[in-house]
Amino acid sequence: MNASDRTPADLLRSALITDPARPLVTFYDDATGERVELSVATFANWVSKTANLLQGDLAAAPGDRLALLLPAHWQSAVWLLACSSVGVTVEIGGDPAGADLVVSGPDTLDAARACRGERVALALRPLGGRFPQPPTGFVDYAVEVPGQGDRFAPYAPVDPDEPALVVDGTELTADQIVARARADAGERGLAPGSRLLSGLSYDNWSGLSAGLFAPLAAGGSVVLCRHLEQLPAAALEKRFESERVTDKAV
Repeated sequence: MNASDRTPADLLRSALITDPARPLVTFYDDATGERVELSVATFANWVSKTANLLQGDLAAAPGDRLALLLPAHWQSAVWLLACSSVGVTVEIGGDPAGADLVVSGPDTLDAARACRGERVALALRPLGGRFPQPPTGFVDYAVEVPGQGDRFAPYAPVDPDEPALVVDGTELTADQIVARARADAGERGLAPGSRLLSGLSYDNWSGLSAGLFAPLAAGGSVVLCRHLEQLPAAALEKRFESERVTDKAV
């Protein structure tokens, strides 16, 4: 990765320049049997589309606060990088009533309705599917994002010294996220080509780091697993082998 990268979005841009075809996020949902693999280029395209939705249709701007009510999921990872691209501060599990925007999964819609700003709902169905019936008062992400542009340019430069993430009760700037991610990658011995399997939640820094930021900072990739506890031990060992896992956080 480029030593001058100071935001998560910078890390993604460097990965796109270095090796766009390599896997970046491989996602499993062991409750549904879903498996999705996104290369750096494909993931970056989702990020660009989501950032365009965020900045354009939702009128989000640097300094806005977004309550992220999503589990560990490949689409959650996309939102984290899209917010970094725009300069929006992500509050993990934040209070929707105090947020400018809220992004919710299907299980937190009632809580998300407390947000007075824009509300986005994700069905979290296989292949990024939409809700069978759109939830009232929400933008259905799967309906709106496909038509967004494939390239993104922020209206205003993102300041790496401004707040970018609130997690575990701690506010982090974009630069601090990158520094922490690099430190975590070093402690784990991650390097370009490393494959980290994570079954951790996105509710805390450990899960966010293992499930996205540290592998991204190291030039590696993540095998992100939801409902991993439902997978038998023998099947988990086979996954380690088939996915060429070099490290794990379970």
